[in-house]
Amino acid sequence: MTVRVRDDLAALEGYHSPQVDVAVRLNTNESPYPPPEAWRQAFLDEVKAITFNRYPDRQASVLRRALGDLHGVAPEQVFAANGSNEVLQALCLAYGGHARSVVVFEPTYPLHSHIARITGSEVVAGGRRDDFSLDPDDVRRVLVRADPAITFLCSPNNPTGTVDPSATTAAVVAAAPGLVVVDEAYGQFAPRSAISQVSDGGGLVVVRTFSKAWAMAGLRLGYCVAPAEVVTALESVTLPYHLDTATQAAGRLALRFRSEMEARVALLVAERDRLTRALSALPVDTWPSGANFVLFRPRARAGAEVWKALVERSVLVRDCAAWPGLDGCLRVTVGTPHEDDAFLAALTEVLGPSGPLRGVAA
Repeated sequence: MTVRVRDDLAALEGYHSPQVDVAVRLNTNESPYPPPEAWRQAFLDEVKAITFNRYPDRQASVLRRALGDLHGVAPEQVFAANGSNEVLQALCLAYGGHARSVVVFEPTYPLHSHIARITGSEVVAGGRRDDFSLDPDDVRRVLVRADPAITFLCSPNNPTGTVDPSATTAAVVAAAPGLVVVDEAYGQFAPRSAISQVSDGGGLVVVRTFSKAWAMAGLRLGYCVAPAEVVTALESVTLPYHLDTATQAAGRLALRFRSEMEARVALLVAERDRLTRALSALPVDTWPSGANFVLFRPRARAGAEVWKALVERSVLVRDCAAWPGLDGCLRVTVGTPHEDDAFLAALTEVLGPSGPLRGVAA
């Protein structure tokens, strides 16, 4: 074997979240609740009827029409793929690559940079304010310097939970020379979305997933709402029949249960608020979140030490210390009340008696 991996990939490591055998797993921002039982039964009935010897609908046309109806756009403005990460990959394949740059604002979702580098794009990283918001002047300076083909935003931002104001998104779209991709993987948990700003001939793309609010992480379905010409470009770089029949059916059927999804989201938002109040009684710093997770930093103990101590108590959260600007930070997914109580009890024990849970409303 004399052929080596590309030089620019040799130092890259795959993106992953540690999976540990614990009783309470709150590290990957999945929904703690499954989809409705009626959806499960409808899905199983459709699977029974699949002609497995035939290829799936290459255009995912029925699913795209349903998603278009959901968002009030044409099917030609919707692109569906195997999770939102495949959407991000298709965007980088179509618009990134050699001699092109991609801009991100750290700290943010690491796969934006990771996928850009895999596709041969140069990554230019801007920063954020101390509260993790974007400084418009800094954004403009980075855009002028980098002249990016793609500018990634993430709202709510992972892992900080920050939600960008609509005016900020509009200002970035106006200033960016190429596409502006807003990753709204947690968009249903936030008070606003950028989808209404997408238009043909414009440069805005909004990416969504079924893994979080729709509680379908095990099926890998994501999509974007984009100008029709962008969708055409994404189709040109995607492998044929990439989205299987079962996944298309799962997404289409899920849209029949929108009210159940919204009720589940409301439940998690209320639990997020309770979790945030509880953390405020402990010796940790937190930041406002518009997602289904909360970022926090222990004040008196190293984040890695706290993470390990929580694992020893069978609670798993995400250690974010290696991400730019997040030294000592941990991220906890909003779980069920029982899971969150177990996390809070373990964290209180780890941090000592200075942060009792007394007085925190359930």
